[in-house]
Amino acid sequence: MYFHDLYINILGIGILSSVTLAYVIGAIGLNLHFGYTGLINIGQAGFMLLGSYGFAITVQHTGNMWLGLLVAIALAILFALLLGIPTLKLRGDYLAIVTLAAAELVRLLGDDQKLSGLTGGTRGIPGNKYSGPFVNLSPFPNSGEWGSGPFRKPYTQADSWWLFLVGLAIIVVLAAFVFLLTRSPWGRVLRGIREDEDAVRSLGKNVTLYKLQSLVLGGVIAAIGGVVYVLATAVSADAMGRTLTFELYTCLLLGGAATVFGPILGTFLYWILLEFIQTTLGDLVPSSIMNQQQVPMAAWVVVGIGLMLLVIFRPQGILGNKKELSFGA
Repeated sequence: MYFHDLYINILGIGILSSVTLAYVIGAIGLNLHFGYTGLINIGQAGFMLLGSYGFAITVQHTGNMWLGLLVAIALAILFALLLGIPTLKLRGDYLAIVTLAAAELVRLLGDDQKLSGLTGGTRGIPGNKYSGPFVNLSPFPNSGEWGSGPFRKPYTQADSWWLFLVGLAIIVVLAAFVFLLTRSPWGRVLRGIREDEDAVRSLGKNVTLYKLQSLVLGGVIAAIGGVVYVLATAVSADAMGRTLTFELYTCLLLGGAATVFGPILGTFLYWILLEFIQTTLGDLVPSSIMNQQQVPMAAWVVVGIGLMLLVIFRPQGILGNKKELSFGA
């Protein structure tokens, strides 16, 4: 029974879930901020949440998916500018404080019942109110499922094969984009800023402008991740709170910051390990010691301890280069 549950959870929830792909996209954007530029952004969930709200609300009221995507991107750009312009000339910890507070503000506004006519309040926005145009683009049947066991998913609706394939395509495009971008002269300036921004400034580079460009690009990528996330589930402000940002940092640090494939590998490993821990605790620990409601909390404790050990003993992650980047260096 244990191995069956482990097999189902790791493949069905950890690897084949479109939510996992949304995490990958969010971690790629965070990698551009933290890994390549050295920006300590603690509000990545805010970019994802704004992207999800912008997309869902626009599609719900206009029926135009492409307009919804443009609105999601525009909100991410505006959010990055509002955060970056007043703070990027200061030390990095100011950005951390501002982004954390701003992301929480977005979440609280989303939960505000006074705005429930727009955001859905604490109930959120059900997926069927905005997913129609995306579903209509699917080449697969509109109903039915395909596969077996953990490989069984709907063709088109909700967390479907259609969304999974689109999410994979987005990840491939973004990984190629980041690979080319970070190996361009612009990307080399970002690396220089991460290592010693005073030296880069002495060469006549506008360090603040480069940081702002990185913040905008990473935020836009996160907003796209937010769109993928809510196409698989529904829009809920509480699903994209502080915890999501720290999960993305865990994924990034596990795989290796400042690497192209680090966010991808780290995210999949994170979900595999999380499902392994939860399944192990749920199936092997007696209910007299730990009930099913306590299992997720205990799993988070184990993940938190693992993150601390990772930062202490292998800060560069699995794929990272310690000579180039180490957490806290």
